[in-house]
Amino acid sequence: MTLRVGSYGRAMPPGDDEIAAEPPDESSVDRVEALLGDESDEQPKKSRRLKVLIVALVALLAVIVIGVGSVVALVDYGVDHHLTRAALLPTGGAPGQRAVARNPVAGNAQNILLIGSDSRAGSVTDVQGGGGNSDVIQLVHISRGDHKISVVDFPRDLYVAIPGFPMNKINWAYARGGAPLLVATMQNLLGVHIDHVAQIDFTGFADLTNDLGGVDVYVRQGFSEGKTNSDVTNPPGFGSWTTGWHHMDGAQALGFVRERHQLTEGDIDRGRDEQEWLHAVIKKLMKPSVLLNPFKLASATNDIAKYATVDKGMSVGYLDGMAVHLAGLNGSDITYYTAPWSGFATNADGDVDVVNMPQMKLLGRALNRDEMAGYTNGENDIH
Repeated sequence: MTLRVGSYGRAMPPGDDEIAAEPPDESSVDRVEALLGDESDEQPKKSRRLKVLIVALVALLAVIVIGVGSVVALVDYGVDHHLTRAALLPTGGAPGQRAVARNPVAGNAQNILLIGSDSRAGSVTDVQGGGGNSDVIQLVHISRGDHKISVVDFPRDLYVAIPGFPMNKINWAYARGGAPLLVATMQNLLGVHIDHVAQIDFTGFADLTNDLGGVDVYVRQGFSEGKTNSDVTNPPGFGSWTTGWHHMDGAQALGFVRERHQLTEGDIDRGRDEQEWLHAVIKKLMKPSVLLNPFKLASATNDIAKYATVDKGMSVGYLDGMAVHLAGLNGSDITYYTAPWSGFATNADGDVDVVNMPQMKLLGRALNRDEMAGYTNGENDIH
């Protein structure tokens, strides 16, 4: 279920300003367009004038970074120094897996799977062999040409076919086979090639939120689950929130997105709350007070990088190339919504979300052909 843009009729929080980036020169764009399909470590030449470095690694957020000459190099060093790389993509040939090639029609459009974990559940580095749960499964589609981003939340209780195993919740694929099996499951479900994977511990987002001085988050459904404290890893409750705008620090935001039992549609609504928080972080990162402060910028980037694990093909050169490709991106260029579902059910695997397969096929076609603008039709779950 999605909501029309502005359907809440709510006022924007104070100070919700964004900065427009100076567009890169055509020669830089040409080089970047080539980079989008190239996972080498070669970085595009850095311009000495102002430009936006949007690090697509942290995928759903597309971490916003700005640099002038050596500042860009500083941020690049921080990202590469802290990032963990692992074999997160499926190798193919496993029972039930089908090879999904990139569709030439989509050009250099990218599909990046973001797996968000809560450190309460286990180690963020345990991503290859399973053994943990993912709290967030979001597919980030970065389109070609118009430089738009679509972020699709896949509720963890979606009941789907899992390659080589019986049907189960989509989160079970990650618990059983780590990121590679989850990617294979997503590719089978959508018929879409996934280019890259990034897993991020929510502790990183909490630290980032604190470094930004807190963020303004819209609470769509109020709830009361005790009160939070400043301990990110062990809050005594998930907080008490009324519907409307709230300024949250990292611990408060982390508690906010952990709540699901008091929400009308459970994990479906929880996914939307996660997107509300992430979008709030994006908007704060886009403010001049952050973009024009190289030290804040480097700190913000490192908060994410040190809690992230990415596939081996996601080099700094690839991230730099994606950044220039997305120069000028602002909050209105990012669309958030939920993967198609038709209701709830209970079976031997517990409470599950039923997939709306006709709509899922349409979503897969839109992703495969880079036609997401037509699929969303101006709808957005959060903004």
